[in-house]
Amino acid sequence: MKPFLLVMSLLGVSLFAQAPAPPPTTDATNAALKLFRAKLPGGLYEVAVHAIIAVTSHEYVVDGIARVTEVNVDTNGSLLVRFYYLEPQLPNSPLGLGTATIEKAQELFKEAADKTGQDVWKKVVKNYPATTHARTVEYRVQKREDLDKIFQAAEESFRLQKSKSVTIGE
Repeated sequence: MKPFLLVMSLLGVSLFAQAPAPPPTTDATNAALKLFRAKLPGGLYEVAVHAIIAVTSHEYVVDGIARVTEVNVDTNGSLLVRFYYLEPQLPNSPLGLGTATIEKAQELFKEAADKTGQDVWKKVVKNYPATTHARTVEYRVQKREDLDKIFQAAEESFRLQKSKSVTIGE
């Protein structure tokens, strides 16, 4: 009985080993992974659509001087991505200065920062270790409309479970 089982086992292994490999699939929808992709001047973010568990947008004020509008794409992985738009928080002037005056002062501040190479209004700025978070990727956009495009693309990709791509800054 043992020789019979041994012969059958060897025959089965040899038949299995000689079976031709299945042909590669040519159907792109079955072969391609569905991705949400955001290409920005600061880099490229890609995530599998099936891994997205939430897409959020919210606003907050930092230290009374900047308003941040932030879009987060939460996944079942350990990497968190934040896209945000930063604008100066226009204070209520105790001196009775008008909004136009405050906006002009902010504009001059940005121009001066550009000339000195201090582009804090254009890039993600972190103060180590207070604002450095492990496993967090952050992208800063220059226009609120760009942030809205990212949110709409991510939300649609998540809701409809389909690939979606957005390019900012080209």
